[in-house]
Amino acid sequence: MNDTNIQDIPKIHLEITRKSEEIGFTMPSDLYVGSFLKTLIASKPKGKFLELGTGIGLSLSWMIEGMDDDSKLISVDNDPELISIASNYFGEDTRVKVICKDGSDWITEYTGAKFDLIFADAWPGKYSEIDEVLDLLNVGGFYIIDDMTKQPNWPEGHEDNVIELTAYLEQREDLQLTKMNWSTGLIMAVKK
Repeated sequence: MNDTNIQDIPKIHLEITRKSEEIGFTMPSDLYVGSFLKTLIASKPKGKFLELGTGIGLSLSWMIEGMDDDSKLISVDNDPELISIASNYFGEDTRVKVICKDGSDWITEYTGAKFDLIFADAWPGKYSEIDEVLDLLNVGGFYIIDDMTKQPNWPEGHEDNVIELTAYLEQREDLQLTKMNWSTGLIMAVKK
């Protein structure tokens, strides 16, 4: 498949991609992951969503496109420059809260309502604080992680982290898991 098979790319996505190139941001999100997130979010009207790892806002643009008017989304990243850019694009949307904070700290300090979908695209919530993040997921909620197949930018030894995380998720009895050898390699879990 090529990018022309992706439908309804958010209008702002092209501008964010241009900005990524301008500032040399080298961790862009995959269009297929974005489309998948948009579809899952559309299945949860009046939903509450969490993204860990805002980056420059590429995945966030897809997630917002899938939301209805009564949904809410929190996106957390620890990079002030990237959060500033994402806030410029999405700060006017009252459904969206973009937070600049260490993800581990945010996860352990959060006391609000649980989420219908969590996209963990950063170390916190994916390789650390995994139990805490899964506790924030509603029954029937989606937990999505990507980059689960070997990527060219992986540091030495990272494959072991992926194997360990996958094994841990597989043994949890409160999750229904699907591993997808698609896009960058996704795992989708649903809380039982």
